[in-house]
Amino acid sequence: MEIFDRLKKMLSLGEDKAMESETIASIVSGVDFSGAKLWILVLAIFVASLGLNTNSTAVIIGAMLISPLMGPIIGMGLGVGINDFMLLKRAFKNYLVATLFSVATATLYFLITPFNEAQSELLARTSPTIYDVLIALCGGLAGIIALGSLSQRSGNVIPGVAIATALMPPLCTVGFGLATANWLYALGALYLYLINTIFISVATFVGVTLIMRFHKKEFVDKQREKRVKRTIMGIAIITIIPSVFITLGMVKEAMFNNRCKRFCTNVVKVEGAHIISHTFDYKNRSMRVVLLGEEADSAAINMMEERMADYGLEETTLEIVQGTSNMKAEDLSGRLHLEEKQTLALQNQVMEYEKTIRQQRAELDAYAGAESHAKVLLPELRTLYPTIESVSTGRGMVCFKTDSVLADSTALIVSIRSKKRLPAAEQSKVEAWLRQRLSGSHVYINWCD
Repeated sequence: MEIFDRLKKMLSLGEDKAMESETIASIVSGVDFSGAKLWILVLAIFVASLGLNTNSTAVIIGAMLISPLMGPIIGMGLGVGINDFMLLKRAFKNYLVATLFSVATATLYFLITPFNEAQSELLARTSPTIYDVLIALCGGLAGIIALGSLSQRSGNVIPGVAIATALMPPLCTVGFGLATANWLYALGALYLYLINTIFISVATFVGVTLIMRFHKKEFVDKQREKRVKRTIMGIAIITIIPSVFITLGMVKEAMFNNRCKRFCTNVVKVEGAHIISHTFDYKNRSMRVVLLGEEADSAAINMMEERMADYGLEETTLEIVQGTSNMKAEDLSGRLHLEEKQTLALQNQVMEYEKTIRQQRAELDAYAGAESHAKVLLPELRTLYPTIESVSTGRGMVCFKTDSVLADSTALIVSIRSKKRLPAAEQSKVEAWLRQRLSGSHVYINWCD
């Protein structure tokens, strides 16, 4: 019981919780879309469309940080959570305005841009998964808790939520689909946008009712209060029910794809062949695997089909594509892409080896050059100072202490031996001459007795 109490205290917002009225006012102020905020939204949509068009992740992230789209979505969740029907209607109206302006702006951009091919960043916004639902839920909860917290309100939580939930890229992809008459892209992206909207609002509702426990709005007219509550509850249920079915469908599809992947990894094994591509069709319960190399015989394929029941794929059709005569264009493309990736990886490895060899060669040249210095320096020094017997040179690590910090440096070490110890003034002249003579090198001079 003590552990539970301590955990409850740790999870409580406590003194960090902002005043309820202050938090509500902050959220309400971000609901309306007009003037500067609408201009910023339009420009942010242009920036995001440019990022999607050029496949630039950094530009897309920047656009998401600029966009003020989160305001009405959080406002809808708050309106449901505190029984504020007027706030809900106001937030929903502004949400529709923001959505229409965003789609119109993106459509206009993709109508006039000369680059209208679908890049990977665009394609990623047309196929929502269960992870998008979880991201929207967790991000929405983090956002509403940050807005109700004194210490986190001005931090980087809200911008982080805007990036993680990615509301703008799907809207831009809707515009791309409309501009290019690719209705599947437009519907898929709109589907992702609605999922993010619904679950951010649901997360806000959960945050204000269960975590921060905001006071609900009271009406003097109790009958009207009941009607408003029924209306809000009805809207909430209508909003949540489709998303529940969507989520269940995505979970089933994700589980199907996972079972197919495990089946391909563990069962589809042919000696002398490897898988170059595989596609799974949840709707038609089919799996297509392309093999390159030795062909599997009918017995091996029958064995694979028998093993499908072990992975919950009893009603799934397995199609094995072998050789190149019946290989589709996308499969050949997959093979070429695989070989291209392998070649690129090998080229990168060779470049790293060449870089290492150049560095080692430079170090060897430096050491070889250091050894040759002695043969040149000794005659020159003996001309000036006949008492000098020998000079030795070499590369080495010199350690020294400066400001109580131990440091080291690679240097050319010159050791000088003389029959008669030179006066300090003469040694200084020799050292100055050597540093001038060996310019460009870090020289350390050692006098031997």
